[in-house]
Amino acid sequence: MGKEIGVTVKKSEDFSEWYTQTVIKSELADYAPVKGLIVLRPDGYSIWESLKSSLDKKFADTGHRNGFLPTLIPESLLTKEKDHFAGFNPEVFWVTKSGDGELGDRLALRPTSETLAYTLFAKWIRSWRDLPLKINFWNTALRAEIKATKPFLRTSEFLWQEGHTVHVNSEEAEKEVTDILELYKKTVEEELAIPVITGKKSEKEKFVGAVYTLTMESLMPDGKALQMGTSHFLGQNFSKPFELKYADKENVESYAWQTSWGVSWRLIGGMIMVHGDDRGLVLPPRVAPIQVIIIPIYYSDEDKEKIEKISKEIEEKLKDAKIRVQVDNREQLTPGFKFNEWEMKGIPLRIEIGPKDLEKNQVTFARRHNRQKDDQAITGLVERVVSELDKIHNDMFSDAKKILEDRTSEVNTYDEFKTELEKGRLIKAPICDNPKCEEEIKEETSADVRVITNDAKDTSSKCIKCSDQSTIRPLFARGY
Repeated sequence: MGKEIGVTVKKSEDFSEWYTQTVIKSELADYAPVKGLIVLRPDGYSIWESLKSSLDKKFADTGHRNGFLPTLIPESLLTKEKDHFAGFNPEVFWVTKSGDGELGDRLALRPTSETLAYTLFAKWIRSWRDLPLKINFWNTALRAEIKATKPFLRTSEFLWQEGHTVHVNSEEAEKEVTDILELYKKTVEEELAIPVITGKKSEKEKFVGAVYTLTMESLMPDGKALQMGTSHFLGQNFSKPFELKYADKENVESYAWQTSWGVSWRLIGGMIMVHGDDRGLVLPPRVAPIQVIIIPIYYSDEDKEKIEKISKEIEEKLKDAKIRVQVDNREQLTPGFKFNEWEMKGIPLRIEIGPKDLEKNQVTFARRHNRQKDDQAITGLVERVVSELDKIHNDMFSDAKKILEDRTSEVNTYDEFKTELEKGRLIKAPICDNPKCEEEIKEETSADVRVITNDAKDTSSKCIKCSDQSTIRPLFARGY
């Protein structure tokens, strides 16, 4: 039934319901029997694998290697870094029994891996020769998100990667933090066609235990900001409690310098929200499980034989060019039904081949992102498909970037701030260095400092909250 009726609400009228219907009906994911958990279906997992493959290549090129960590962490380990653990404690799932027997030390289902990884790093690292250590883990994390869950955006278990590196000095570690954020930005913009704004988190919003956090943010169509990824300079805040030391070339022991960083399947949620429309998904070509769908259209057996033959030939040529392509030759369904179904699934390019097309030695291109159609000669078709997919990506990125720019405002007063916030804007506003002002803005408006860009310094304005001299002009928004 869901396939027949498609998405039943407009994106502009009920964004939350539109999002959920799009995820479920496009068959990216489904709800699991346990509240707060989702199941990734093959199309959803394919998108994650595409992102994983792209990131893995970049990680390998910059000297990182993948490892694996277990899910269970002893409570005694978590409490070694008290501030960090306190930040996660309300979200931790605990295992207290093994079979019918009580466990002496409670085991946490891993909310994040710092404490576990750094206990091990302290065993592995002895001297400067062991550094830098650059390890990435592809795994799941579990955090008790029971109330306001939403597929890909807020679930109790989620797929992610978390990188952890150890260095001989702060300069090398801080370069790692910056390089990783740039690597993330490149991946999100070049694979998902989502423009992002990068910079630093405020002291209030930084990762628990970090010296500072760099972040990558984007604005969703409902006016809320989505944190797309973070990279943390941990300094020696973890190496000291975990006794993570190394002997330098003079055999003098020093505490190491560390970083951690990660992105999750939240990126898929951002992709759905930024590009989707009232008909469902709109997939960027570089991560689409199927990039091209071919629809044969015929009304007689004679037409059927010819059209299926040419459809198969085009499919094979596109596959040879490494295009992910499929022919939809399901006979029990009408072309119109197929059009609607593949549009809901967001396939970037549809190729229609009917009897009249065959007579003219052409096909019809139907683009998902702008729904434009035109005729294309069969001769040289592969090259045009490759070019078209790149053009679709560039168009999608440009459209999203224009929307982000149009919905970014600059204000100088608190009244202006509140007015723009109700319009669903990302807002540049001056603020002083008193943390209380940031806290009060959050309490009164639900908006927080999303990102402090590199050019955010502003000492010539007045703080929108207290009217004292400002120090920075960061970007505020309500967030997920």
